[in-house]
This record gives sequence, C-alpha cells and structure tokens, in this order.
Amino acid sequence: MQILQTIKETRQACAKARASATKPTVLGLIPTMGALHEGHLSLIRTAKKQCEIVVATIFVNPTQFGPNEDFSRYPRTFVADCALLEAEGVDILFAPSVEDMYPTGTSRTFIEVPGISDRLDGLSRPGHFRGVATVVAKLFHIVSPDRAYFGQKDAAQVAVLRAMVHDLNFPVEVIVCPTVRDADGLALSSRNQYLSPEERTQALALSRSLANATAQATKGMHDASQLKSAILQDLQSTPTLKIDYVEIVDPTTLEPIADLQAGALIAVAAWIGKTRLIDNALLPATHPHQKIARDAS
Repeated sequence: MQILQTIKETRQACAKARASATKPTVLGLIPTMGALHEGHLSLIRTAKKQCEIVVATIFVNPTQFGPNEDFSRYPRTFVADCALLEAEGVDILFAPSVEDMYPTGTSRTFIEVPGISDRLDGLSRPGHFRGVATVVAKLFHIVSPDRAYFGQKDAAQVAVLRAMVHDLNFPVEVIVCPTVRDADGLALSSRNQYLSPEERTQALALSRSLANATAQATKGMHDASQLKSAILQDLQSTPTLKIDYVEIVDPTTLEPIADLQAGALIAVAAWIGKTRLIDNALLPATHPHQKIARDAS
C-alpha cells in the first residue's frame, strides 16, 4: 500500500494506476476521518469487489467541525488504521495535512447544497455539510474516482453528496452501503470510543427505537406523525439521553413526509453524556404507485 501525503503525488499515483488498469470500473474511493472500524472496512471490501484500484483517505477535516465540537479530541489512530487498510488490500492511502488541504488555514471557496444541507444534522450543526461537501469535492478532484463509497449511517451526508454530484456533474457514482452494527444493534461509529460502558448501554436506545418503529411501519402504521410520537416516547424512556432530533423524511430531499407508504428515512440523533450519536432506518415503499410517482419527480 502506498501512503501518500501530498496532493501532487496522490494525483500522480492515481493517474498512473488508472493508466495501467484493465477493468471498466477502475478506481474506488473511500473517504474517512480515520479511527477505522468494521463499518469503514465493509466499504473497502465492497470497493475491492467492484473496482481494480481502491484508494482510502484519512483526513480529520476541520471545516466540518463547529467551534465547540470535538475536532481537537476526535480519535486519531493512524498507525492502527494503516495496518487495517494494508490488511484489506487498499492500494493507495492519501493522508494529507491540514496545511496541504487548506494552505491558507481554511477554504476561501465552499460548496453548499441549499435546502438539503440545513436539515437534520445540518440544522443541528450549522456549516457542517458545507465543510463535508467542500472536502469531498476536493478529494474527488484529487483522486478522480469512478465510484465513491459511503455508509448509510450518515444518511443526511449521503443526500447532500448525491445532490452535489448531480448538480455539479461529477463523473462519480455514489455507492451507499448498509449500516454496520455491533451484535447488540449499536451502529458502529468512531465516536463510540467516547462512551463509558454505562453510556454505551444507554446508547442502545437509538437502535432499539428504530427497530420498534420499523416493526410498527411493517405492521401497517402509515402516519408519520404517529410513528414519530412513538419513537420520541421510546427514546424518552432513557432519561439520561438528550434528544437532538427525531425526523421522518424523504431520503433524497430530507423534507418531512406525512405518509410512509412511498418509503421514508427515519433519522434520530441524541446526546449520551458528552457524545452525540446518530442512527437511521430506511423504510421501503409499500405503495408501488406512490414510489413510482416520487421516483419520476
């Protein structure tokens, strides 16, 4: 595995690898902030199956953190991350410094996706998705991937990036892979490292509420407001948990919906102690005519 730190050498390495490739889908990209876990590795394995060359990035991006967020304490485990990526057969790791990505200390140019980027996590973390869209666009320009791989756990991020790719005509296919969970249901996250054993038990309220909501929807509950109330009641039964949001939305636009028959994204976020966690569940369409109408819009 090549470990590269500068934009110039990464561009050159990706171009050289592409020139010698033989598969139609040549290069797959997995952007990460490090502190890798099985969720990240599942993205890499999917990319390995679909692409001839796999490029991972590790960059804790300061522009997507707010002033009082956890940028300085975000887990950084570079040596262990490199070992995991090597074991999975990653071809190139791009691990730039902040100075390389933002020579002036920040970006003078930002990408915003109005409407989508100020919903869900964008509403709770103003400016977050502006930083995400900007750094991912930079990585796309540096690496020139055919496909880029993201996890369903970050559903709002996926919606923002899909819109950016569409609107700016990036020649990149966004591939979304299922959320990976521990045996007890907790969605894997680098921030799970912050949780004490007691807090980790409390955090199970998120996945439990989503499982209960999915079961109710499967049994025929189509009213989003009724289901949202049930989720809130579920989460409130864990008194130490502080709810950030519970929303039932269209997975593409992140706009609230009233009827679940055309499919929906149930998204939750909450604070467990000082740690903010997110989770979500996708509900399939149960009324095919409504799904067709939405897909055609």
